[in-house]
Amino acid sequence: MARYFFDLHNGEGPTRDEHGTELRSRADIPKEVTRILLDVARDELPAGDRTIIAVTVRDESGDPITVASLVFNNEWLDVFR
Repeated sequence: MARYFFDLHNGEGPTRDEHGTELRSRADIPKEVTRILLDVARDELPAGDRTIIAVTVRDESGDPITVASLVFNNEWLDVFR
């Protein structure tokens, strides 16, 4: 088991994970990142025509090891009508 920290970056600014989450292995990180991104997206989208939600994952020593992001983009097609 290892502890990983999932820092959230969204429209409200960065939120640093101070507690972390214990995972069995590094291979479990994508599933946890996906869960976080979808939970945040469910609560925040659509917040406008373009929203980026990102999660930076740090290891136990505090070093960033991966970043994942979700982009919502809405383009109006009838703006010139």
